Amino acid sequence: MSVHPFYSAHEHGFVRVATSTPQVRTADVAFNRDAVLTEARRAHAAHVDLLVFPELCLSSYAIDDLHLQAAMIEAVEAAVAEIVRESADLSPVLLVGAALPHKGRLYNCALAIAQGRLLGVVPKSYLPNYREFYEKRWFASGKTIQGQTIRVNGQDVPFGIDLVFASEVLPNFRFFIEICEDIWAATPPSSLGALAGATVLCNLSASNIVIGKSDERHLLCRSQSARAAAAYIYSAAGHGESTTDLAWDGQGLIYELGDLLAESERFSLHPELCVADIDVDRIVMDRMRLPTFNDAADVAGRPEETFRTVPFRHAPAGGDIGLIRPISRFPFVPSRADKLDADCYEAFNIQVDGLMRRIEATGAKSMVIGISGGLDSTHALIVAARACDRLGLPRAFIRGYTMPGFATSEGTRSNAWKLMEAVGITAEEIDIRPAATTMLEGIGHAFSQGEPVYDVTFENVQAGLRTDYLFRLANQHDGFVIGTGDLSELALGWCTYGVGDQMSHYTVNAGVPKTLIQYLIRWCATTDQFGAETEAVLLSILDTEISPELVPAGEDGAIQSTEAKIGPYELNDFFLHHIVRFGQKPSKVAFLALHAWREAAAGSWPAGFPEERKNEYDLATIRSWLEKFLRRFFAFSQFKRSAIPNGPKVSSGGALSPRGDWRAPSDASAAVWLAELEARVP
Repeated sequence: MSVHPFYSAHEHGFVRVATSTPQVRTADVAFNRDAVLTEARRAHAAHVDLLVFPELCLSSYAIDDLHLQAAMIEAVEAAVAEIVRESADLSPVLLVGAALPHKGRLYNCALAIAQGRLLGVVPKSYLPNYREFYEKRWFASGKTIQGQTIRVNGQDVPFGIDLVFASEVLPNFRFFIEICEDIWAATPPSSLGALAGATVLCNLSASNIVIGKSDERHLLCRSQSARAAAAYIYSAAGHGESTTDLAWDGQGLIYELGDLLAESERFSLHPELCVADIDVDRIVMDRMRLPTFNDAADVAGRPEETFRTVPFRHAPAGGDIGLIRPISRFPFVPSRADKLDADCYEAFNIQVDGLMRRIEATGAKSMVIGISGGLDSTHALIVAARACDRLGLPRAFIRGYTMPGFATSEGTRSNAWKLMEAVGITAEEIDIRPAATTMLEGIGHAFSQGEPVYDVTFENVQAGLRTDYLFRLANQHDGFVIGTGDLSELALGWCTYGVGDQMSHYTVNAGVPKTLIQYLIRWCATTDQFGAETEAVLLSILDTEISPELVPAGEDGAIQSTEAKIGPYELNDFFLHHIVRFGQKPSKVAFLALHAWREAAAGSWPAGFPEERKNEYDLATIRSWLEKFLRRFFAFSQFKRSAIPNGPKVSSGGALSPRGDWRAPSDASAAVWLAELEARVP
């Protein structure tokens, strides 16, 4: 039975890469050759497309003057021939470290091997010759070698630092190779390799271990993957290297756009295979968004025009091979457990600082805010309270109004009052029902005749009146209106345009999606940001069903549910991040969502996430809500985003202000995205 192409990671632009720390014996070429082939076969079984071995792994690195022994040089070249032959039936491209002679010099090289072919040879550019390193004693630098060929086992193959290896099977899978010290250089060769079009940068390294060096490697690999808008794969030598004067930890690292995808176990006595799926399409899409990257290519003389492209064919696995990479269920929510407080503090204070500046700039005598007892107004209020604290203003500077309507529950009304009193603001209540009834009567709405008609007019009369009251109260008290609507609502158009919750004088939540608001409120409650009384109210609000409370409860007592109408916010925020931040196709977003959400017990959750809220979704559910998201986001709600008030961007995932991250026509069609979803997602 054939598997639908949707389930194949390769169909969505993923390339499976791995670092290998094989068993080695010092100067035992035959043993090391067999160890390399053993790991290559293991990688083949794991459906790996690219396998990176350590530097000089055929001879081992720390053999000093033995590198210059003729017997050693010949044995290494013979081992290369054997690996090339054996690679014919293996799926991975193998990057193997070996010393090779060329025109009377010996070079420390990386060899690219695929399906029975030696594709090319890359020499090491920067030879360390300080402290414990002595490479210039044995090797010649390859830093100026371009456009050359090298003869290996009777075959002439491309040789130089100007090689980009390009798959003829997987689009955007293009890799560049450098060796160990090259990444420690002020100008790593991989920078030019990336500017020449390589999406995956590979480093075959020996790199002995000393205290703190692991952190240094992380720093270099992370920064290079971020700066070069690429993936970076680093493979260091491990157990079996000579410990005459040095020690080795076998560290393997895989980074993508600054994110750590996988890391091997260090100091392992057994061979290590560290595997992750690289998203090369995401890398290419990110480069399209970075004019600085293309400017750097111009300044460097357009290296894609001078570098040589080495095409290759390989045999990536078809069908469903899973997906090996961390996928955040909540891409907008801080996920670094060791820096959780710092990240939440930063997110919260971005909002606080934006509001403080607006208070200073306006010279206002008050802030006016509507308090519903729901998540958004709660978060906006505690941001405003902290802004007052930092500016030395009394919290009574904030004028909070709860405005019950036809469907306001006693629970949310009670929470609104408890919150305002706990925070210590100026608090009042305005019942909007009389004014709403008058307006409904004035326009001849059926509800005013006693009929249970709860249409959009009925809802927006209430939403509009609340906003109208707030603006007039701001006039009366020489203040400005704090908007409470969030990024998720803007994405879905879940707000009342103009005279409604879409409008305010300054909207502190405009850059904060619902999932992050929930998390920040919980962080404030559990880290004693506002005291025990406020904490209790915040936790109660977090446990309340998300509802606009504009339509009275039904005969069964069920209240109006936002998420039943527009979908779970946790899915909508997932869709929003991947579509806005990286421009990914709906089918790929669905594929990622399936792997993130199909099994609650798999993967990681944000620290402290409530156990009872750990949901899971099947593909049918994901597809259904994604279709609705695409319709709302692309075809329905842009006109509301085009006219949003000022508010600070908070997340690198993006904002929807037309003055910032997102610009789009208000009259666009969603047909392209819906057609792609229909065609490619079963």
